[in-house]
Amino acid sequence: MKFTVSSSELLKGLMDVSKAIPSKTALPILENFLFVTKEGKLEVTASDQELTLRTLIELDNVQEEGSIAAPARQLMELLKALPDQPIDIAEKSDATFECRWSNGNSTLPFFPAADYPEVKGAGEDAQTFTVPAAVLGEGISSTIYATADDEMRPAMNGIFFDVNTDSTTLVASDSHKLICYTSADVKSDFQASFILHKKPAAVLRSILDKSEDDVKVTFDASTVVFNFSDTMMVCRLIVGKYPKYRDVIPQNNANVLRIDRNQLLNTVKRVSVCANKASNHIKFELKPGQLEITAQDLGFALAAYEKLSCDYNGDELAIGFKSSFLAEILSNLSCGTVVMKFADSRRAALIVPAEEEDEAGKMCGIIMPIMVS
Repeated sequence: MKFTVSSSELLKGLMDVSKAIPSKTALPILENFLFVTKEGKLEVTASDQELTLRTLIELDNVQEEGSIAAPARQLMELLKALPDQPIDIAEKSDATFECRWSNGNSTLPFFPAADYPEVKGAGEDAQTFTVPAAVLGEGISSTIYATADDEMRPAMNGIFFDVNTDSTTLVASDSHKLICYTSADVKSDFQASFILHKKPAAVLRSILDKSEDDVKVTFDASTVVFNFSDTMMVCRLIVGKYPKYRDVIPQNNANVLRIDRNQLLNTVKRVSVCANKASNHIKFELKPGQLEITAQDLGFALAAYEKLSCDYNGDELAIGFKSSFLAEILSNLSCGTVVMKFADSRRAALIVPAEEEDEAGKMCGIIMPIMVS
């Protein structure tokens, strides 16, 4: 193997795939990048066997094709310390390779490429659909915070992709709150679903920020592959049955509150300072044109109260929420005005952006109430 590449382009590519390098592993080979040169490009792969990332980097010159497993930590530290310039990389012996730049060089060890685990994608029975990178990134950002950390129910620890012929919905829930993101622009010829764990979902979101291309999604019962630009991500899916989320979304909540999202969010944050630290409970008291939010911690003689003018149509209602859950939902919405719909003090409240209230909107959330005195 012998080629010339821009140090900044190589570092950029390595940083993209380095998210799959494990911090601890029983297989030392996985602490390396797999380098393969072919057709004037360098294919770089990193994997922890649950998540695999692969990217292609344009080369300035390829004098000899080949493949090696190069040490990730040392190579990235070297490139971070180098100013942008062409560097030559070439095998020096059966166990070392050389990086040479304008006024210096470094010799690093490598493993044989044959020792690197084979990357297996989706099977022959896999299904495929396409989604714009911006839509997929927004969908993950809008839902990932609502995923759970539940060892007993692993299906709740990821984002549920519900693929249909008229739309695709991403869903996340920790049983206290549920968030749905729907895109009518993402359609397929089939109905199917899978659950993507939150860790690879977060990695995918960070990489998608740099892409404007469509993402080709291929999946079977255990594996999903995302292809876009010069990048490929392969990861294992969570195997399990996701709850029937559509059954818990309220349809006929008659008591409707419309209020400025930032105003409500800031009030919740202020009032919750005096809430019990263990429960974070706050109380809404709703009357036509008026919302009162209160919190108290009797053990420490703490209490807070704030009254807001609002557009509220419905019965007088008192309902409690965990403030941290409500603040989290409000913080992750981007609308100016939010609509909250209530049935009564014991059933889930529906939260939607005001502009999507009367249509099949792409965002909705529900939050479970708590009993307050």
